[in-house]
Amino acid sequence: MILIVNKRLLSGRFKGISLWPFIILQSTRLKEDKFFLNHEKIHLRQQLELLVLFFYIWYAIEFFIRYADCRDGMLAYRNISFEREAYRRENDLNYLKSRPIWAFRKFL
Repeated sequence: MILIVNKRLLSGRFKGISLWPFIILQSTRLKEDKFFLNHEKIHLRQQLELLVLFFYIWYAIEFFIRYADCRDGMLAYRNISFEREAYRRENDLNYLKSRPIWAFRKFL
């Protein structure tokens, strides 16, 4: 995991993004937010499991399917299985130690 702070790369809605092997943060203070970093680390694990490229393909396809269903970009984003897992487990700082492979499938 490599942390990068660059507020110009992110829109106002998003505080960070995981792009294997980087976590790009909107501000330096986010380096101290354990739960936020855990959320992003969960995404790094998901990306690894799907060999990075397949993660992005799946993520995009699932976003468009969810968007077609609700016509709300933010709601579609929040309902992507990868995001549902990360948001649901971000407060469990030990989650990645016991997380089963492809756990995001439970959130489809």
